Amino acid sequence: MTSGALGLRRREKPFDTALREVLKTLLSAVCGFRKPSACAREKRMEIEKTPLEGLLVLKPKVFEDTRGFFFESYNAAEFARAGIHTLWVQDNHALSVRDTLRGLHFQRGPGQPKLVRCTLGVIWDVAVDIRPDSPTLGQWHGMDLSAENKLMLLIPGGFAHGYAVLSDKAEVQYKCGTLYDPKLEDQIQWNNPDLAVRWPVVSPILSQRDLSAQSFKEYLKSVGKQ
Repeated sequence: MTSGALGLRRREKPFDTALREVLKTLLSAVCGFRKPSACAREKRMEIEKTPLEGLLVLKPKVFEDTRGFFFESYNAAEFARAGIHTLWVQDNHALSVRDTLRGLHFQRGPGQPKLVRCTLGVIWDVAVDIRPDSPTLGQWHGMDLSAENKLMLLIPGGFAHGYAVLSDKAEVQYKCGTLYDPKLEDQIQWNNPDLAVRWPVVSPILSQRDLSAQSFKEYLKSVGKQ
């Protein structure tokens, strides 16, 4: 999806451009100039495809013993070998109580890639394909993310994202591939019948912003699909 498809084009600020160049240099140093033998090691991340192009489930290898556990939640070289070249530029951390539902959120333009995991409790995490030219436009994928299963969901740009809290409390941490831009922030109704996401909560706790979100039909109209 391109920014032109949405009728909006995000102008990168000089700081954004400079930051991305620095990150590119660092990523190249880690993944591009090291000999294969120097990077060779046991695979520490399983990556599974979903029915939605670009949406991936990541399962890290967890090392456990009587002291607890250890795993790599992100490794630039490991991701690059798997064909994931997103430059992560922002980390977010949210705490929510049971039955909180956040979503469905997205950024217009090229979108905001996310790498989502739950580090306390359990959530039902949902990604909806809203790419105007995608053959799976309007389809969604949902799954449990929890501190116990340690799974991560890699969401490319062009998706709307939301989650519902299924435990007393849940902490969600996620990396972002673009900086948050309030001018591009938008949302779609969490319970829109055209999407028919099957949420495992009956009476969710919602923000005022999510209560006043647009319908999926209104979104489609805004991107020239109706």
